[in-house]
Amino acid sequence: MGTTGTPTNLTQGSGTRGGIGESTLRPDGILKVTGEFAYSSDMWHEDMLWGQILRSTVAHAEIVSIDTGEALATPGVYAVMTYDDLPTEVKNYGLEIQDTPVLAHGKVRHHGEPVAIVAADHPETARRAAAKIKVEYRELPVITDEASATAPDAILIHENRDDHHIGHVPHPNIVHRQPIVRGNVEEAAKKADFVVKGEYTFGMQDQAFLGPESGLAVPAEDGGVDLYIATQWLHSDLRQIAPVLGLPEDKVRMTLSGVGGAFGGREDLSMQIHACLLALRTGKPVKIVYNRFESFFGHVHRHPAKLYYEHGATKDGKLTHLKARIVLDGGAYASASPAVVGNASSLGAGPYVVDDVDIEAIALYTNNPPCGAMRGFGAVQACFAYEAQMDKLADKVGMDRVAFRQLNAMEQGTVMPTGQVVDSPAPVAELLRRVKAMPLPPEQQWLAAGEAADVRQLPGGLSNTTHGEGVVRGVGYAVGIKNVGFSEGFDDYSTAKVRMEVVGGEPVATVHTAMAEVGQGGVTVHAQIARTELGVARVTIQPADTQVGSAGSTSASRQTYVTGGAVKNSCELVREKVLELGRRKFGTYHPAWATAELLLEGGKVVTDGGEVLSDLVDVLGDESVEIEAEWRHRPTEAFDLRTGQGFGHVQYTFAAHRAVVEVDTELGLVKVIELACAQDVGKALNPLSVVGQIQGGTTQGLGIAVMEEIIVDPKTAKVRNPSFTDYLIPTILDTPTIPVDVLELADDHAPYGLRGIGEAPTLSSTPAVLAAIRNATGLELNRTPVRPEHLTGK
Repeated sequence: MGTTGTPTNLTQGSGTRGGIGESTLRPDGILKVTGEFAYSSDMWHEDMLWGQILRSTVAHAEIVSIDTGEALATPGVYAVMTYDDLPTEVKNYGLEIQDTPVLAHGKVRHHGEPVAIVAADHPETARRAAAKIKVEYRELPVITDEASATAPDAILIHENRDDHHIGHVPHPNIVHRQPIVRGNVEEAAKKADFVVKGEYTFGMQDQAFLGPESGLAVPAEDGGVDLYIATQWLHSDLRQIAPVLGLPEDKVRMTLSGVGGAFGGREDLSMQIHACLLALRTGKPVKIVYNRFESFFGHVHRHPAKLYYEHGATKDGKLTHLKARIVLDGGAYASASPAVVGNASSLGAGPYVVDDVDIEAIALYTNNPPCGAMRGFGAVQACFAYEAQMDKLADKVGMDRVAFRQLNAMEQGTVMPTGQVVDSPAPVAELLRRVKAMPLPPEQQWLAAGEAADVRQLPGGLSNTTHGEGVVRGVGYAVGIKNVGFSEGFDDYSTAKVRMEVVGGEPVATVHTAMAEVGQGGVTVHAQIARTELGVARVTIQPADTQVGSAGSTSASRQTYVTGGAVKNSCELVREKVLELGRRKFGTYHPAWATAELLLEGGKVVTDGGEVLSDLVDVLGDESVEIEAEWRHRPTEAFDLRTGQGFGHVQYTFAAHRAVVEVDTELGLVKVIELACAQDVGKALNPLSVVGQIQGGTTQGLGIAVMEEIIVDPKTAKVRNPSFTDYLIPTILDTPTIPVDVLELADDHAPYGLRGIGEAPTLSSTPAVLAAIRNATGLELNRTPVRPEHLTGK
């Protein structure tokens, strides 16, 4: 059986060097721009069926009965499955806590939870059949906030909870709790000349990737299944899928298909198990593609949060203490909530020196939509609050807001609230200096000399709401700190298989990893690393699949660091083997083979003095050299559950933003004119890609500042706006100018000195925009996103 639309090898190579530090072009770029790239939703099989999921219409209810008879009788329907049809005793899955049922059993816990699945010969037939399934619910009270979740008589979201966090949480409806305690906050507070307090609300954000959840499951002759899927972590999916299917992992073969964006929303499973179940039940390939409405229910979202902060400072502007409480709404299932709590708490003080800290972070179980990983992962919510606090405190002290931050900025050698010493560059003050030094955009740039206003440049844009009347400019600053990689003792590693051989008279390197390319450009960087380490022009990147060891998740800004490190490591091992081949073949004829430091450059073996010893073609001959090896960064450790102390994070990354906004104070409309960014990237492996990542993260931060929020009815816990008609994301007309100043201060612990970069700009862009709007309006604005009614009081 053959499939079309599956990934093909991406081959890079020409006469150019294309190594580390160069802005090489992406091999998939032209295909994506021209519409020829095969995404997972484009896959096709000649005799495939279409899968459809029936979702709950209520947020919390007992399931009284499910009647599938009418659906099964529909012509063209091959299978209808409910919980009772699952093939094994393993019926739940989850990233850390296996609390998510494949199909609802006994009750549903959130609006849109999967209840039944259908396979039919046409997508419309599958949809009509799913609509014919009759489910009788007995509705239960909904848990939607901390008060209802932790009340003494609160209904438990999970009645028989037995995960490893249950022993240290004060209520079963709390997923995880992490305190961070250092010093003595009560004593330190007595030294404060100024104290500011704030309560902040952070809205639920959707990842809003453009490619909806989709995949194709093909049953195999050996009783297994081949799954072509858009995901962020193939091996994590495999670990969760195989037990439910009752298959060994080697019979669930997974191949990454084209991913149309991710941002954390593909870390959890969506339709993977459902497609495989239907394929194995019917004996036919099954394709599932969500529409946009389904996509809003089919993946987790960013945790909404309530944040309570208290800071103190001396009259000289030095921070004295911090007390904070961060309450994250995890929704109905755990997903990545424990790790998000760990990040929010351990990074809750921000990039500042404060010796006396008392932070508590918790994540709740509620009947709201499940929340988990999204770009920034807990640190985004905290940054929104602590940066608002910095502005308030600077104003109280009477200092310039940037100077106040610089005075308290951490640096290399600073001790974090977790007790971890920051042992690599932490140029917080310098990033703030750089971003403040950037030229400001001209005033009233929407008004050309002697001409009418260009409404496209004004708040409200082409809606033509203003021609400049009542428009006020504001400028705001923010800076953030984000961890890189998996933390808290997680065994974070990646695997890379590298082969070197002669093809068509030219040395060629082939790189094979399970890294999920979700748009971050890893396929480009891996080829650059191979060219640099192996001295070849042509590199082939094989499709990511589970036929090679795990590469971990494309998340936590870790892939260039960890999988890039694995590719570098495997290339170095291959290089040594190639040089050993050369020593065996030519070493007796040329003593430099044994005595010199040998390099591979331009398809040749050269000495450190530049003397050419041999062509790689002659060294390799008919032989090939292949190595598959794991690579790990330095280990981390779990935070103490009482104090939060511990070496929890492998690396820190920093970004600073300056936002320039114009606000129509009469209508409450905001136009973000510019979001300038300065960021330390350690080493820019691909400068063009680096700038793209920073601009992309900045734009997502803009979205949560002024427009993006999933609205959940507080009485019914139903999602009100599951579509791009009602859930707004920035378009090109909303995206401001984003100048970027890239600083490269190497982290000696990382490959090439690099830092993960993708998440940090998402942190500081949001509070910078809010700071600029506050500057323009004089309003406090303690929630995000900002809506027109918050600016006008109407």
